[in-house]
Amino acid sequence: MEPQLPQWLEVGDGSRRRRIAYLHAPASRPGGAELLWLTGLKSDMVSTKAVALAEWAASRGLGMTRFDYSGHGRSDGKFEDAVISDWLEEARSVFSQVTHGPVIFVGSSTGGHVALLLLARMLEARDPVVERIAGLVLIAPAWDLTEELMWKAFPQEARDGIMNKGRWVRPSAYDPAGYVITRAFIEDGRENLIGGAPFNPGRPVSIIQGLLDTDVPPHHTRRLVALLEGGWVSLNEVPDGGHRLSRPEDIDLLFAVITAQLEHSAIEKSRA
Repeated sequence: MEPQLPQWLEVGDGSRRRRIAYLHAPASRPGGAELLWLTGLKSDMVSTKAVALAEWAASRGLGMTRFDYSGHGRSDGKFEDAVISDWLEEARSVFSQVTHGPVIFVGSSTGGHVALLLLARMLEARDPVVERIAGLVLIAPAWDLTEELMWKAFPQEARDGIMNKGRWVRPSAYDPAGYVITRAFIEDGRENLIGGAPFNPGRPVSIIQGLLDTDVPPHHTRRLVALLEGGWVSLNEVPDGGHRLSRPEDIDLLFAVITAQLEHSAIEKSRA
């Protein structure tokens, strides 16, 4: 696939206004199905999975949109200044202003949380645009990450640093400099939780989870499956899979899961 120059979307107001970089390839036919890629924490829209998915989508005539959250990739801002509310607002803006027709959200790790949260908020608000969300495909979904995967798992030293100094550098296997976790990030996260109440997504939710994942443990994903009502969810567990799930066989599984959702949804039926 030829390299693309990003397009830009202005999001937010006043001092929170920022430029969000995105790449958009339309579906081959008007109103055709599209994918919206929601990236993981500290990743970007040109990651291995995102690029592979964009190439695959183009080969199938599917539209594909991917973007960088603020503080990520080419978008404005610093990572330590961003919070979940910002990324949720950005995802909502990209979905409503850039995509067209029926859309499947494909969320990886933190992107899985953003996808679920955006769907839940739109359903709660009875936003008619929610009808364009045809389904969700979630890769190691880090739902409620700030509370369940961060705060509750942090040592006391980390909690003290966050509360008293406003920040703590979390060691990371993916970045030698670590990730700066701020008090604002944790506190904003508490305003953006799925929580423990049952949730009916109203459309297919397909989950891929590595059983060797230590960042989003399998039991965390199984808890999510138990929360999702209505018989919409399917769980695909990869026995030897870690968190990233970026191996060729993992990406092939991702393609197969998306294909199954397309074939069993109103998207494909509407083509007949």
